[in-house]
Amino acid sequence: MKIAIEAQRIFRKEKHGMDYVALETIREIQKIDRQNEYFILVSPGEDRCLQESDNMHIVQIDYPSYPLWEQIGLPSTLKKIQPDLLHCTGNTAPLWCHTPLILTLHDIIFLEPKQGKNQSVYQKLGRCYRRFVVPRILNKCRKIITVSNFEREHICKFLHWEPKKITTVYNGYSSHFRPITEYQAVTQKYIGTKHYFFFLGNTDPKKNTARILQAYRHYLNTSSQPLPLLIADLKEEVINNYLRTYGLTDIKSMLYYPGYIPNKDLPALYSGATAFIYTSLRESFGIPILEAMACGTPVITSQTSAMPEIAGKDAILVNPYNPEEIAQAMVRLEEDPEYRHSLSQYGLRRVQRFSWKKTALKTLELYNEIIQQ
Repeated sequence: MKIAIEAQRIFRKEKHGMDYVALETIREIQKIDRQNEYFILVSPGEDRCLQESDNMHIVQIDYPSYPLWEQIGLPSTLKKIQPDLLHCTGNTAPLWCHTPLILTLHDIIFLEPKQGKNQSVYQKLGRCYRRFVVPRILNKCRKIITVSNFEREHICKFLHWEPKKITTVYNGYSSHFRPITEYQAVTQKYIGTKHYFFFLGNTDPKKNTARILQAYRHYLNTSSQPLPLLIADLKEEVINNYLRTYGLTDIKSMLYYPGYIPNKDLPALYSGATAFIYTSLRESFGIPILEAMACGTPVITSQTSAMPEIAGKDAILVNPYNPEEIAQAMVRLEEDPEYRHSLSQYGLRRVQRFSWKKTALKTLELYNEIIQQ
């Protein structure tokens, strides 16, 4: 059986959530399945993070933009390969394609009303593209995968589908996420103090950056020995705009913002953090929750969408719209070592439910189910 897997952006240097889901799933499939023949369809990039094997071939498709790559380059390449199955891993797929299709639909946030002004032109264009493409390809799919039961139920309700049309396949976390004892060898590159809170920033409104900064101000006003806040993935000009807009410029001296942080450094940064703050307004899964827990780091996350499903009922679940509640959780973790230790141990147990191997095995089941139809 010949299986094509679209993984367009896994070779780019600055990878994000969907890129890692595709990459880690493919890596595990490569370990497990020696029978089927795979063609991994990618754009050229600096990070050659996947190696070919006897039954797994990397096919580079060079087109200047995401839409042209997907709508012209990908179908043209499929005509040459003639696979039995195509798995598109990032919400979208070619509009004209005769190959049996499996689609991973991570979420349908792009079909929902926006939760605020998006500052990125790239994100705006991506939203428009997905809003145009996705409704037109869904009925062509032989199987649709999503990443949590919350998202599965939400998609079915929103699109008026029967639940049998969509399958939940949980994400995993990479094995290099584990407790790091000598974490300061890495953390000192990004922050000058031993203890801190950690937040992965983003301009997407759902990431709730403004309220997290407001919560941090409340925390500073409450804590007797306040810790700094390390913010990944946000440039200084973006942070400055948030601080000016919300009247928070007085907290800037307590913020560290090194920009993009390579994935290889994240285990040390999680391990060194007093807590990881992940109070998004909306998530279909939340891989960083697992990554932090796997490093033994307490996680403050939201009581909304899929986050309780992934973090579990005994995690710190707060109202993401309430900065004071977020701040209270931060203060308690700072002041109560026993509580912090109990949450650390809880997280290490919780993540055992998830792995990329389990993701790959479930995905292979779906491949075989489609081929046998």
